[in-house]
Amino acid sequence: MIKLICFKHKEHWDSIVKSFTDYDVYYLHGYVSAFKIHGDGEPLLFYFDNGKMRAIYVAMLRDIANDAHFKDKIEVGKYFDIITPYGYGGFIFDGDMSENSVNQLNDEFNQLMKKKNIVSNFVRFNPVLKNAAFSRSSIHVIDLGKTIAIDLSSEDIIWDNIISKNRNMIRKAVKSGVEISHTHDNPELFENFREMYNKTMDSDNAIDYYYFSKEFYDSIHSDLSNNYELFYATVDNEIIAMSIMIYANNKVHYHLSGSKYEYRKLAPSNLLLYKAALWGHEQGFRVFHLGGGVGSGEDNLYKFKAAFNRNSDYQFSIGKQIFNLELYEKLIELRQSEDLRFDCNSNFFPLYRSI
Repeated sequence: MIKLICFKHKEHWDSIVKSFTDYDVYYLHGYVSAFKIHGDGEPLLFYFDNGKMRAIYVAMLRDIANDAHFKDKIEVGKYFDIITPYGYGGFIFDGDMSENSVNQLNDEFNQLMKKKNIVSNFVRFNPVLKNAAFSRSSIHVIDLGKTIAIDLSSEDIIWDNIISKNRNMIRKAVKSGVEISHTHDNPELFENFREMYNKTMDSDNAIDYYYFSKEFYDSIHSDLSNNYELFYATVDNEIIAMSIMIYANNKVHYHLSGSKYEYRKLAPSNLLLYKAALWGHEQGFRVFHLGGGVGSGEDNLYKFKAAFNRNSDYQFSIGKQIFNLELYEKLIELRQSEDLRFDCNSNFFPLYRSI
């Protein structure tokens, strides 16, 4: 009753995802396409249907032998693990979620993982869908920090929920001549975005993972063409801040962004997010999810986002799941024997991939 939909079956993949009432952009074929290009693994869609309850789960399949720590130490194509795509994921359900149906899903999912030699699973649950609550009986769920979302019910609600200091910053941006535009029909702007975003990552001392190739952005434009909008702020015709918003099924997400440091005093990003929220309302979307802080902490990034909704209270949770404990422990032992710097007390999951 659980089926595995391969990446090559694009139309079938999306038809299943869109048949679920609460689906989100992170489950679409076009979204995972870019992260396949980025090297995150082979996208897979798991589909469960027992006649009473349906469920979907999207994951990136990774060959453990391709991890730098295991190169030439284990056989290629033999042992794998899965992780939800960058952003948010977890199971989405439709129908009668009885205890029997949920248990049946968990049993079949575990059996399939063992059959496919998949050792472990790391989940970033979707705070908007609040789907961590449905997985606590089958997976080790850890509640981390809060995330922020803007209620798009009306323009008045959007403005009223913004804290007064942030309203002043938005007004300041307008008075300073900052203008906000948006498009999804100008692929040339992605090169502007890439340059600005990379410089932002440089200033934040980001790790290599957070730098994306031209092909990655090409994929967003072509494979996710009906589900993204590129916003940009200008002053005197110079682009000073840019953000990629992704959306589906009444939900908008703040995906990637960059800005020119020397123009931060003009608050272009404050105005950009406010205008993006107004655009989302005009489109009929219900919620604009901004995410949380770095590492789920209440840092400056979190505080910046929190200034857009004084009443937001979304919970971000992760999940850790081991399907083959014996092999999981053997992989840890292999790391210990080969790497003197390996920290067996790290909270990294899966531990055998610890940096």
